[in-house]
Amino acid sequence: MTSPEAANVAYVAEFIDGPLEGEIDKRVLIGGKHSPRISMVAAIEGMESVFWYDEVDQRDVQGTLHVRYTFDAGDSDSAQSGDDTESIAPY
Repeated sequence: MTSPEAANVAYVAEFIDGPLEGEIDKRVLIGGKHSPRISMVAAIEGMESVFWYDEVDQRDVQGTLHVRYTFDAGDSDSAQSGDDTESIAPY
């Protein structure tokens, strides 16, 4: 049988705004804690960019930790469409 400590090694990151709005990501707890600031790499219209997100709040959903993150446009890469006329950052 698995101990409760071993079962709680992951959490769900929810992106509430920015380029990844509405997306979720299952992440590993480090030292039993979630990260208050995370980066995500995503390709927007074929261009890879690093997007930074900061914790807003956390809650327990059916025994799983869920952490909501908000987009940090100032520290994130600017992602532009292929024709360089439309930018998705900053928000």
